[in-house]
Amino acid sequence: MTASSTAALQLFVDRLTARSILTDEEQGAILALPSHRVEFRRKQDFVHIDEVTSYACLIASGVVGRFGQTATGARQTTAFHIAGDMVDLHSTVRPVGIGGLNALCEATILRVPHAAIREVAARYPAIAEAFWRDCMLDAAVLMQWVVNVGRRDARTRIAHVLCEMAIRIGEDRQILVEYDLPITQEQLGDAAALTSVHVNRSLKTLTDLVTIRHGRVRIRDWHALADVGEFEGSYLTADTAPDRQRRYLERP
Repeated sequence: MTASSTAALQLFVDRLTARSILTDEEQGAILALPSHRVEFRRKQDFVHIDEVTSYACLIASGVVGRFGQTATGARQTTAFHIAGDMVDLHSTVRPVGIGGLNALCEATILRVPHAAIREVAARYPAIAEAFWRDCMLDAAVLMQWVVNVGRRDARTRIAHVLCEMAIRIGEDRQILVEYDLPITQEQLGDAAALTSVHVNRSLKTLTDLVTIRHGRVRIRDWHALADVGEFEGSYLTADTAPDRQRRYLERP
């Protein structure tokens, strides 16, 4: 196993242990999962809707979008996923693709066999529970995104997504007021159900609170941005230990 593969699996373990208690042995079993490393170019689909797979995809680097698609080919991004996310862990029990996966920038993916995931979950019930909890976190994010595109205005939608990513990208899941999000305004629009022109106009109204330049997000006023985005981050932290939850939700 390469160093980059081990690092990606460690990020996944860190994500799991933020919300679940795993012994050293259990963590070691996850770190020992076999994988195949694959590189994808920007805008490349690597799991298609209704595709049957025999592996789950763990992101080693880059940003990935999960998407649904209409009969005419129009896409709606339903989640952003980052390094350390096993973006389709649920495919272990439902191998037919619910949605597609697209590399929003250059991305490195580890393909982890479903059989290995099932085996380690059967051997360690605590790991199975951690996997289950991780899938529930993804469901919580999806619910918020549905509310975002269905009931909020453009400015609020964008502010909400940028606040969410500030927590999810943060090291040790702390809020970052500066972080890299190497996506285009068009891709942000696909997540917020907006045109790139509308995204650009909305971002201009938020310049006192946040700026995005060359894929770098700088939040100037977290309190105000969270208020504009109607962002309350408990859906990201509900399963964490109390001390970690306080750290996650502590506003800079």
